[in-house]
Amino acid sequence: MTEVHSTAIVDPRAELASDVVVGPYAIVGPNVTLAEGVKLHSHTVIDGKTSIGARTEIYPFASIGQPPQDLKFRGEDSELIVGSDNTIREHVTMNSGTEGGGLITRVGNKCAFLTGSHVGHDTVVGDNVVLSNNVMLAGHIVVEDFVIVSGGAGIHQFTRIGKHAFIGGMSGVENDVIPYGMVVGNRARLAGLNIIGMKRRGFERDQIQALRSAYRMLFAEEGTLRERLADVAKLYDGQADVMDIVTFMQSDANRSICLPRNTASD
Repeated sequence: MTEVHSTAIVDPRAELASDVVVGPYAIVGPNVTLAEGVKLHSHTVIDGKTSIGARTEIYPFASIGQPPQDLKFRGEDSELIVGSDNTIREHVTMNSGTEGGGLITRVGNKCAFLTGSHVGHDTVVGDNVVLSNNVMLAGHIVVEDFVIVSGGAGIHQFTRIGKHAFIGGMSGVENDVIPYGMVVGNRARLAGLNIIGMKRRGFERDQIQALRSAYRMLFAEEGTLRERLADVAKLYDGQADVMDIVTFMQSDANRSICLPRNTASD
């Protein structure tokens, strides 16, 4: 049975599953869909054309589905889609999309958005992502699965963060981060591979060793980055983890690749 506190304001046009819980002083707009098991704590605001997936829990003062922070936005029919089993803590903000980005902001499953973190318009967040306190994702960002972003980090618009990457606290990231990479600093530079994260997720020793060897080849001093990338692609063809990095680096992108300090790029 749906449980709505007497002080909450839920528009009658909103769609709520039978076991949704809406806490005191929460506000749910007319175009909101809340799936089974969703729990809204007190003072949350869910508005816009927004869908929240099953068992997602949203804490006080989060503002979800408000219009994008884009001065070009003119009220287009945009959307925010949030997946299942997410934890959205206090003061988190997530905005809907814009015409320039496909009109959809999308969040995956089993993510944790800690206090004060922000997901900007037209951003795509994968599964099992962690945004620590006060992390800022600007618009048009892609964050792949199992990424961890430490507290206070800011990610530039149109940046891609590859899967299993780790972003150090207070980093300013303005270039793409390769899968399994670890970056830190202002402005952020690649600082190796996210070995700890891979071990925690059960990567085998030979997988990690292959990634380490490929990393050393990619960012060695000899030759150009383009030549080294071709060498790695040839040598590690069939090694899926390494090819994740190769494919990521070869893809068309709006931003350059984040490199180790003192590494030249062509």
